[in-house]
Amino acid sequence: MDKETILSKYKRPDEKLLVSKLFDKVESANSASRIAVTDFYNETEQKIISKVINLAEIKNAIICGGYDNADRKLLIIYPEKMKDLFTENNFKYDTLFSVIKIIVPKENRAFFNHSVYLGGLIKLGIKREKIGDIITYTEGAEIIVKKEIEKFVFSNIATLTRFSNCKIELISTNSITKKEQIYKDIEIIASSLRLDNIVAELAKTSRNNASKILAEERVFINYECETKPTKTLKEADVVTIRGKGKFIISKIVGNTKKGNYRVEIKKFV
Repeated sequence: MDKETILSKYKRPDEKLLVSKLFDKVESANSASRIAVTDFYNETEQKIISKVINLAEIKNAIICGGYDNADRKLLIIYPEKMKDLFTENNFKYDTLFSVIKIIVPKENRAFFNHSVYLGGLIKLGIKREKIGDIITYTEGAEIIVKKEIEKFVFSNIATLTRFSNCKIELISTNSITKKEQIYKDIEIIASSLRLDNIVAELAKTSRNNASKILAEERVFINYECETKPTKTLKEADVVTIRGKGKFIISKIVGNTKKGNYRVEIKKFV
């Protein structure tokens, strides 16, 4: 399928721009006969990119985030002459990714979470798309960034007050701590399995406000934007509400005496 036909499938400006930039990277890789690398994509963007790769039959492309099971990933497009490097797993991914490890003093660890680390990077003027996963644990965090901003981040992050007493070092992608996803189990009661009802319960708001959130294109089902309030959800659906979090419909337990639905939810934390 040709570029213009594929672009016509995307009506939202952000999606059209995303796809257009992908084609620019492909053309750059082909014309210069060298690797082209995108910025980091979130899971919704990855789903779009994967579809476009299939539609456009782009063969020499890999989506990766520096380690297995990464959430945020970038796309690597390589020329045919470099195919063996990737198929034989000889490509050095450390040339694209840098990992900055932050160890927080024991007395300060209770105040540090994902938002604190990300907020610090944003305060330095770094764009979100240049930052991959931020893996947090009790002692601190490991932050994946594009290689191009490694020196800037490493040299400046300690100038922020929140990190001034932290130990900061560079580590290899081979040393990244295995991330363990943590969930909080909750249960909601909804009058139906319609999307607007579920969003209202998850966001702890009214059904009218839930409809507004949908209209603002802030809701994603299995990483695809969804605006229809009447869409029916099912078990295993992943619901992302921008500003509210990400949830999995774990189990539809049954009905209450009033006929409402009891739904078990796993909330990403």
